[in-house]
Amino acid sequence: MDNRKFMQVAVKAVTDYHNATNDAACDKITEDDVFIVWACKTIGNNKAMLATDVRDGMYYEFTWNGAKNEGYLDAYKKCANVVVTAD
Repeated sequence: MDNRKFMQVAVKAVTDYHNATNDAACDKITEDDVFIVWACKTIGNNKAMLATDVRDGMYYEFTWNGAKNEGYLDAYKKCANVVVTAD
């Protein structure tokens, strides 16, 4: 997966996770509210650290496993490890 596609998948994963795990009283976010703090590619794998504009103390790590063609989203305050697949 190229870096641009990886970053799109990572930002969408964080957006979807945030919107799915917050109650209706919480404002929903868009992909414009997510930013990548750090990213790298090593061999066939990608990793990124992400955050949002929401002041909820959440921080995200997204890892793409090139061998399995799937991604993993870690939500810190270590809430979940979510598998994400790309089309």
